Amino acid sequence: MNPLLVVTGGTKGIGRAIVDLFVEQGFDVVVCSRNVDSVTGPNRLPFAADLSTRAGVDALVGYVQSLNRPVEVLVNNTGIFLPGMIHTEAEGTFETLMNTNVASAYHLTRGLVGGMMAVRSGHIFMMCSTASITAYTNGGSYCISKFALLGMSRVLREELKPHGVKVTAVLPGATLTASWEGTDLPEERFMKPQDVADSIWGAYKLSKSAVVEEILIRPQLGDL
Repeated sequence: MNPLLVVTGGTKGIGRAIVDLFVEQGFDVVVCSRNVDSVTGPNRLPFAADLSTRAGVDALVGYVQSLNRPVEVLVNNTGIFLPGMIHTEAEGTFETLMNTNVASAYHLTRGLVGGMMAVRSGHIFMMCSTASITAYTNGGSYCISKFALLGMSRVLREELKPHGVKVTAVLPGATLTASWEGTDLPEERFMKPQDVADSIWGAYKLSKSAVVEEILIRPQLGDL
């Protein structure tokens, strides 16, 4: 039986690159997004859910558990970016970003990590950002959510050390995904989604006695 990967936000950008790479390497992949109509091909198990809601997360947990298979890798990749400053951003921005970027990862991890602990195996990747360590104007609640996600990753790493489950925080800089559509900047100024996927695969392939705790990856010319 193929090992099982669960990826949220897996239909485009970095998430899609992760799905494609792990399928190539022999994994079956649960691909979750609000809309999974574009998910086709062998070894892909699409599941539609809005993970900004607790009901959506619970539905995904129930689906994965119904497969009766151990989860080898979980990639908490669901996230959105809404620009703004704390003192002027629209009412509800904070709640939307915290629910989507942080609460989804918290509840999904809680729902699946027990199975990993039971078999003393598994790897959890948390899709943070350079915004997790560098505050910037117009980052507002997005920066807050990504700082929180990095904090969660570090706490989870400490908790799971004795249980054989690895935790890696991934902090990508500017990556050429749909969020940059319409930019005037040249393509070579950005990282490619495949770069992030390759970094995750490299961290996963280490021996059981080693873990990459954090992956900080930026464009060669630096942050935008």
